[in-house]
Amino acid sequence: MDTDLLLRTELLNRQRRHRTPSVALALLRDGEVAWSDAVGHLDARADGTPATTQTPYRIGSITKTFVAATVMQLVRDELVSLDDPITDHLPELDDSLRTVSVSSLLNHSSGLHAETDGPWWERSDGVTWEQLLPSIRRAHRVGARFHYSNIGYAVAGELVARLRGALWFDVVRSDLLDPLGMTHTSYDRPANAAPGWAVHPHADLLHHEPTHDSRAMAPAGQMWSTVSDLALWARFLARGSSEVLPDELRLQMHVPGVVDDTPGAPWTRAYGLGLDVYNRSGRRFIGHGGSMPGYLAALRIDPDTGDGFTLLTNTTGNFDLDLGYDLLARLDELDPRHETPWTASGSADELAVTGTWFWGPRELVMTASGGELVLRSVHGGRGSRFAPRPEGGWVGRDEYYAGEPLTHHRAADGTDYLDLGSFRLTRTPYHEASDIPGGIDPARWH
Repeated sequence: MDTDLLLRTELLNRQRRHRTPSVALALLRDGEVAWSDAVGHLDARADGTPATTQTPYRIGSITKTFVAATVMQLVRDELVSLDDPITDHLPELDDSLRTVSVSSLLNHSSGLHAETDGPWWERSDGVTWEQLLPSIRRAHRVGARFHYSNIGYAVAGELVARLRGALWFDVVRSDLLDPLGMTHTSYDRPANAAPGWAVHPHADLLHHEPTHDSRAMAPAGQMWSTVSDLALWARFLARGSSEVLPDELRLQMHVPGVVDDTPGAPWTRAYGLGLDVYNRSGRRFIGHGGSMPGYLAALRIDPDTGDGFTLLTNTTGNFDLDLGYDLLARLDELDPRHETPWTASGSADELAVTGTWFWGPRELVMTASGGELVLRSVHGGRGSRFAPRPEGGWVGRDEYYAGEPLTHHRAADGTDYLDLGSFRLTRTPYHEASDIPGGIDPARWH
């Protein structure tokens, strides 16, 4: 059997096993859709309308990734700082929220309650911003823990609307969807959308789920999209678009800020600025999940490789969203990626900083690849990748030295050393001509 048939068969097997009305899936490779398909019927009836990859579904909390990106655009335009107290921009909020920063809203460390007072907001007619205000209150100290907050994203959406002078979704459409060509993503339910269902746990029966307009809570989970459109969004999150957001700000969204600590379980999930960061045995995926009554959704992409998936289904529960990882691995087995040969593309100038260095007696090795420097400890310990700075030198991109400056110094006699955030790295341990802070024992090694 060919690759298409094998992948479709696996998708169909999962749809039958979980008794899900319909499932649509797109697999990405290098940021592009490598395979996509849909199985099942929109109403789960044998004579019903078949699902397609162009069928819209409600994407739930994947909406939050769009809201976060519009907040980062506010940062780009210097209308807001991530460190600003939210009360500076929304003064009607209670004074007890003055320590809640914009960034803490985006990474769920604001301490705000997860849900609203009153009826279950996902299944009820939406409220206005004024009606929502009493629900905007703290459950925890700011920064004390990861506490997922739908209310926090309602506040973030209002921030966008207030500073742009337009509805938050109108900003999403004009500043994100239109530039990226996402023509099948909307605020309101499209006419051809999959209906939302709950499936009885013990019988082959359906229960219709409501799809109310969430209004003030809409930034937490209102939007509708297709797997094809979400693939365009995944590609942007991993590969970027200067028209939408500078890479510096987009990459800040990827940085794990708060760990989702589940007692008794390993840490496999953290949260950046509007993005989940998933640790799959050391491989990181960014993206988000989505859940609203009648719908489940997932977007995951490896920002290093551009490999990932988007998945949409019309069921309230009982579906394994990790199916996308399994089919992504299956695609690699059935259709291995076309690798290109290694080529020598470095610069001789890089030789000045590559090779063996010592931090005190600790041995490290600096290598260069793709215009970046990579520092690794020989026996384990601190390291980082470094990117060139326009003003000269380099700056740490990740790990311990993220944001720290790296400069190379060479004396007239050829002696050189690295200054890494005030640490001194020398060609031999404590080289006497390398300006070691604190000096060197006159007896040297003895």
